[in-house]
Amino acid sequence: MLSKTTSLPTIVVRLPNWVGDVCMVMPCLAWLSTSGCPLVICGKPFAKAFIDSLIGEDPQSEFIALTGSIIPDARTIRQSLAHRRAMTGRHEKLSGLLFPDSLTSALTFRLAGIPCLGHRDDGRSLLLRWPVNKSDSKQHAVLRWYRLARIAAKEWRLPIPSPFPDKPPAYYYTPPTQAIQRVQECLTSHDLNQRPIVLIAPTATGLHQGKRKVWPGFAQLTDALIARGYAVITCPPAHEQDQARKAAPRAMLLEALPLDAFAQLTRVASIVICNDSGVSHIAALTGASQITLFGVTDPALTGPWSDKAICLGAMDDWPSVDAVLDACAEQLGIQPGIPHRPQNDEQSPCSSIGN
Repeated sequence: MLSKTTSLPTIVVRLPNWVGDVCMVMPCLAWLSTSGCPLVICGKPFAKAFIDSLIGEDPQSEFIALTGSIIPDARTIRQSLAHRRAMTGRHEKLSGLLFPDSLTSALTFRLAGIPCLGHRDDGRSLLLRWPVNKSDSKQHAVLRWYRLARIAAKEWRLPIPSPFPDKPPAYYYTPPTQAIQRVQECLTSHDLNQRPIVLIAPTATGLHQGKRKVWPGFAQLTDALIARGYAVITCPPAHEQDQARKAAPRAMLLEALPLDAFAQLTRVASIVICNDSGVSHIAALTGASQITLFGVTDPALTGPWSDKAICLGAMDDWPSVDAVLDACAEQLGIQPGIPHRPQNDEQSPCSSIGN
C-alpha cells in the first residue's frame, strides 16, 4: 500500500514519444527523483523498461502507459490517480511536468486535472499553470529538458540542495536480469560469446528536413571489420530488418529483441556504430562505447549524452569510411589500413540469426 505519511508533492511527468528522447530525459528524471517526491511517469508503453529501473521498488511511484489519444489518455490518468487516492485515503498535491512541447500533451493533462509546467509552444500557453519561455540560445536536448526540470524544482520548492548543478548528474540504465539472460543465451547459442562484437545500426526512422538520416557507408565498413575478424551484428526492430539487410548485406542479422534486451546488447558489444538515432541514445544511457555518425543533424543539439561516445561528421557532411575505420581502430585496438579479406569470409552475405 502507498505510504500515507509523505507530504511531498507528487510530480506527474509526461515523457517524450520517441525512444531517443526518452533516453535523453532520463538523467533529468533521475535528478528529480533525488527530491524524494513520488513520481507518476506517463508515456508510451516502450518506456516502461527504462522507468521501472529508475523507480525500482518505490511504492509511491509508478508508470502509466499512454496511447497518444487525448481523451483515452486523460481517462487513464484520472483513473490511476483516483486509485492512488483510494489507496492512501488522501488527496495528493499534483504538479505536472511536460517534456513534450505539443498541444496534445498539455490538453491531456488539463483534462486529467493536473496543473502543468512546460514550454510555451503550439498555442498551449493557456493550458499551462506555469508556462516557461524557451531559451534564446540553442542547447543540447538534454540541457533544454534539464533547464525545464530545474525551473520546476525551483517553482515547486522541491527539497533538492541548491545550487543546482549546471548539468544533470550522470545516470546509467542497467537492464533487468531476464534481459541480461536473454542476450547471454542468444550469444551462446550462436557461438558469439568468445568473439569481439561490433553492433551496427544502419537504420534510422523518418527524414530530417527531407534528408535521410542513414550514413551511406555501412556496407563498406562491415566488409572491412569482418576482414579484421570482428563479428558485425545488427538487431533492428522487425519493421526495419529489410532496411538493415539492404544497408549492410554482410552484417549478421539478429532477431528483434525487446528494448531492455537490446539495451543489454549495446553493453556487451565491443562498440556500437550507429546513425544519430534512438540506438545512439540507448547506447549512451547504458554507458556503451559508441561511434555516432552525423550528416543531416547537429551533434551539438542531438548527439549522444555520453563521455564514451565519438561523434563523427557534421551537418551536411557525412564522415568518410576511412574516418570511421580510423576511429574504430583507435577504439578497438586494431591496425588501420589492413586490406580486406576475400568476400567468402566466415560471415556470409545476408546471414541471419533466428530463434
